[in-house]
Amino acid sequence: MDSKLQIISGEFRGRKLRLPAGGRPTQNRARIALFNMLSSLDVRPGRVWDAFAGSGAFGIECLSRWPECSVVFSDLVPGTVRGNLNLLHIGARASVLAADAMTLIEKCGADADLVFVDPPYAAADVGAALVRKLGGIMRTGGIVVWEQDAQKFLAPDDITWEVLRDKQYGRARFLFLRKK
Repeated sequence: MDSKLQIISGEFRGRKLRLPAGGRPTQNRARIALFNMLSSLDVRPGRVWDAFAGSGAFGIECLSRWPECSVVFSDLVPGTVRGNLNLLHIGARASVLAADAMTLIEKCGADADLVFVDPPYAAADVGAALVRKLGGIMRTGGIVVWEQDAQKFLAPDDITWEVLRDKQYGRARFLFLRKK
């Protein structure tokens, strides 16, 4: 496996992950910063939804760091995330749904403590729509980490969401949102 994408910390630290064909993985240094920010916000999720899973790197990092959490991964083509979960022998704490994230908002978003929204950069409007709909169903205090193309920034609804952090790493811009 020639991937440079690897788990940063915890039980699976250093393990490499496979990438989906044509995928745009978040760089390791950006994920390090992202998870450091989550730690600084004292986030310790019980239920995580990795809405546009791809390789599953965000959700697998959560499983590696927080043994008490469970993660739902969703992707239109979930073969890569399934392969990575099998490679790491991750069982009951993870489930994979082959579906469009927009169809899973009520099922996965209502109970999640932490949601990763990382759609393809070309589908920025899908990420914005998902965050908007999550605002209507997610419980108060829930956290959303929304990755966007820094050149095509879309602001969240400030009536529904409190922006905890707004950081840019190269082409990626991360918004850390808390449901009001």
